Amino acid sequence: MAIASLSAIVAGQFYWVSKAYDLEENKFNDKVKESLTGVVTKILEINRDSSNTKGVKQKATSFFTANINDTPPPFLLETLLKEQFKKHNIQETFEYGIYDCFYDSILYAKRVDYDVKNTDAPLLITRQAEFDADGHYIALFFPNKTQAILRQLTFWVYSSAIIILIIIFFTYVINLLLKQKKLSEVKADFINNMTHELRTPISTIGLSAEALSNPNVLQNEGRLMSYVSIIKNENERLRNQVDRVLQIATLDPKKVTFKHEQLSVHEIIAKAAQTFQVRMDERGGQLSLHLEAQNDAVIGDRLHFTNVIYNLLDNATKYSTNAPVIEISTTCEGNGLVICVKDNGVGIGKQHLNNIFEKFYRVPTGNIHDVRGFGLGLFYVRTIVLAHRGKIKVESELGKGSTFILILNNI
Repeated sequence: MAIASLSAIVAGQFYWVSKAYDLEENKFNDKVKESLTGVVTKILEINRDSSNTKGVKQKATSFFTANINDTPPPFLLETLLKEQFKKHNIQETFEYGIYDCFYDSILYAKRVDYDVKNTDAPLLITRQAEFDADGHYIALFFPNKTQAILRQLTFWVYSSAIIILIIIFFTYVINLLLKQKKLSEVKADFINNMTHELRTPISTIGLSAEALSNPNVLQNEGRLMSYVSIIKNENERLRNQVDRVLQIATLDPKKVTFKHEQLSVHEIIAKAAQTFQVRMDERGGQLSLHLEAQNDAVIGDRLHFTNVIYNLLDNATKYSTNAPVIEISTTCEGNGLVICVKDNGVGIGKQHLNNIFEKFYRVPTGNIHDVRGFGLGLFYVRTIVLAHRGKIKVESELGKGSTFILILNNI
């Protein structure tokens, strides 16, 4: 509704500014024609010529002509023009010329400029419309006519400027509201996922603690140790989840500290893939490596870089509805090492591609929490890659999987 109202105001403003401009232009044209008519009448009186003055015409927007029977002296013509323009309150720079159609030439042309800074400006009157009859003509050209008319529209210019400022402010506010809405959605999704992730171990610990209060369980050492083990494992899982959120939530690319050492990227990828193979076997998936880079050496932190590869593999597995098919390849481009992690997952919509690396952002799935996570994995990946002075980008299409591309500097 607000956008429609603002659009109507803009359209109305444009309409009335256009109308006001046309009105001022018509007034200016009429004053010029009256002035030129007065000049011709005066010249005819001086020459005692009984011809009429119907030869005043507007040949173009800023170009006016008047037919006379003889060539007037330039000084006289200029004096008469200034008198008439003063009488009709015209104080704009003008060019005048005297044209002889018999010889097809301009006998005289001059610029009368009220701005001394532009006295050397070239004459433009010689490039205007051609004359179409025999005789002598007085020609007038106003090079700054548009600016002159705009000066008469001060109110409309200021009101238009105010409306433009309102539009800019309105656009800023709308953009701010959309960002706030997006942040609110991300926050709500994060809270939903956080609740889902933390409720399960808490519930399991609660049920196990309740079971321990049963005298029959206390008397059965095997069952007792089983519940104690469950509580211990779930508590560890809960602690890891909380630590992960707190650590990654406060992660800053400028504050990350590394153990700088020479790394073999192929070695790290191979070990990560070997570790991950168990999960692939459980899902009946396939993980293939195409490590073709001739130089795989980089400087970085082994632990963080291993986590980057593991996070990308974890995402590729989680977001594959069928048996996951993952391919990791490396190539060299110039002085850079390119790592591609390709999967056959659900893919990412174009509207989400620019947001997936943001903290806590997850592609909206409504209230369905079939994929666990807090929206921190890709944020962590990007943070570590940027800290290694690398680049990361993603190519994805819904239903056809995704390809994450990392570009690092070789040694």
